Amino acid sequence: MTPPALQRWLVLVLLLAASLSHANTLRRFALVAGNDEGGDETRPLRFARDDARKMHALLGRLGGVAPSDAKLLLDASSKDFLAALTELEARSREAQARGERTALLVYYSGHAKDGALRLGGSRLGFEDLKRRLAAAPADIRIAILDSCRSGALTRTKGARRAPAFEIESGASRDARGLVILTSSAADEDSQESDALGGSYFSHHLASGLLGDADRSGDGRVTLFEAYSHAYARTVADTAASSGGAQHPTFSYDLAGNGDLVLTDLRASSEGLVVPGVAPAGLYYFVDPAGLVVAELDKTPDVERRVALAPGTYRVKRRLGDRLRIGEVEVARGRQAVLEESRLRDAPFSDDPVKGVAPGGGSWWTVGLSGAVQSFFDAPTRESLFLSVGLLGAEAQLHDYFRRDWVWGVDVAVGGKQAVLALPTLSGPAYRYAVTSLGTTLLTEWPHGRVAPFVGVRMAYLVMRRDFADAELPDQRYAMFSPGVVGGLRWQPLRHLHLTGRARLHYLLYTVDEQRSLGFWELGLLVTYQP
Repeated sequence: MTPPALQRWLVLVLLLAASLSHANTLRRFALVAGNDEGGDETRPLRFARDDARKMHALLGRLGGVAPSDAKLLLDASSKDFLAALTELEARSREAQARGERTALLVYYSGHAKDGALRLGGSRLGFEDLKRRLAAAPADIRIAILDSCRSGALTRTKGARRAPAFEIESGASRDARGLVILTSSAADEDSQESDALGGSYFSHHLASGLLGDADRSGDGRVTLFEAYSHAYARTVADTAASSGGAQHPTFSYDLAGNGDLVLTDLRASSEGLVVPGVAPAGLYYFVDPAGLVVAELDKTPDVERRVALAPGTYRVKRRLGDRLRIGEVEVARGRQAVLEESRLRDAPFSDDPVKGVAPGGGSWWTVGLSGAVQSFFDAPTRESLFLSVGLLGAEAQLHDYFRRDWVWGVDVAVGGKQAVLALPTLSGPAYRYAVTSLGTTLLTEWPHGRVAPFVGVRMAYLVMRRDFADAELPDQRYAMFSPGVVGGLRWQPLRHLHLTGRARLHYLLYTVDEQRSLGFWELGLLVTYQP
C-alpha cells in the first residue's frame, strides 16, 4: 500500500474509532428537586430538601454526572422545574447531535396529591410529567419520585408493585427507553424517619447506590439492583409503622438487553472496605449527628465496599444481646478498612443511632408583637387596671419536644397617662404601666402555609401607678396569671411568619378584697425564621 493510501486508511480508522467512542459514551444529565412545602391542605415535610441534596451530591460523586450537567432545585415552583428540564433537554439534544448517547434522570422528593406533584403552591400533573419524559431527547429517561401516592404514575402496562423480574446482563449502551420508580403505591403515603434524617425510600435508595445494593460484587450498582434493594428495605422498615407498609413501584419500557449502571463505586478513590473475614450481619454507618448515612448487609466471606464520603463515622452491628460499635475515619483520596478488632461490645443503651436530636430537627423564630390588653370588668378597666396597648419581643422554638409543638417566651410593655378617678373630684395624674413576661406551649395543625394553633400560657404581670405628685407614693402590683391562647400562623414567605392570636387570662386580685378577674389580649406577631 502506498504512503498516501496508508494515510487515508489511518484517518478512516481514527474517524471510525472516534465515532464508536462517541457511540459508547453515555452523557448523563440530572434534575434533582426537593420541596418541603406542598401548598394548601398539606403539612410541611422535614427532610425533602435534605434528600434532594444527598441525591445531587451522590450522583455527582459516583453517578458520572458532571456538575454542569446537574440541576438542584430546592423549594422551586413547577415553572422553575419545567424551565430546568427544558435546559437539560436542550443540552441532551446537542450531545446527541455530536453522536453521544444520553441519559436523563429526574429525581423529586416532596408532596404529591390528587394526581400531581405539589411544588409549593404550584402543581405539575403526573400525566403531564410522564408525557414530557416520554418525549424527552435522551436515549434513557429515568424518573424517581419520592412522594405520597406517586405510584399513580405507574398505573400503566408494565407497572409492578414488587421487584419480581430480572434484566438480562449486558452493556448499558444497549438500553433505551423510559423507567419510572416511585416510593409508594397509588394509595399509600410515603413516610419520613427522624432516625434516618430523610424518607425511608430515598435513604435506602441512596444507601444501595453507595454499595449495599451491589449484590454482584462488581463495584457497580445498576438501576434494578438499586430499586430491588430500596423496595425490600423500605417495605421491611415501614411494615410496623403507624402508616403501614409502604410499597415502592416501577414502570419500565426498555428496549435492548442492557441495564443502566447508576453508580460506579470504582469512580471514587475513597470509601470503606469491609473485608471478607469480617463477621456477617447488618452494619450501620452513623454520622456525628447520629443519623444513619449508609447500611451494609454483609454475607460471610465476601468483601464489600461502601463508597462513603470523607469523614468520621460510628459503626454499629447489632447482635442478639448487645451491640458491636466502633469508629472509622475515611480520609480524602484513600480507602479505609474496617477492622473488627477496633470494635467493642456495648449495651443497647449506647446505640449511636439517636435520630434527630433535640435541636437537630427543631427551628427558631424571633419577632416583634403588638397587642391590646383589656379587662372584662368595666369598673376594673376604667379605674384599676386600664386598657393599654402592648409592644413586645418574642422567641419560639418549633418541633423540639415533638413535631408541631411550639414553646415560646415573650416580653411586652405598655402604658398610658391617666387621672385617678375619685368620688367627688378629679384625682391626681399618674402614669399607668404594664410589664408582661410569659411562656407558652401550644400545638399547631399545619395546612400548607397556614397553621391554626391552641395552647396554654403562664404570664407574670407587673402593674404600676407612678404619680406626677412626688408626695404621693407610687403603687405596684405583681402576680402570676394562667391563660389559654389560640390563633393562626401564616407564612407568606419562606423566612417570614405572620401570626394573629387571642389570649384569655385569669387573675386573682387580693389587695383590698379577693376578686376573680379576667382579661383578654388581641395581637399580631411578625417573626423571622433564620
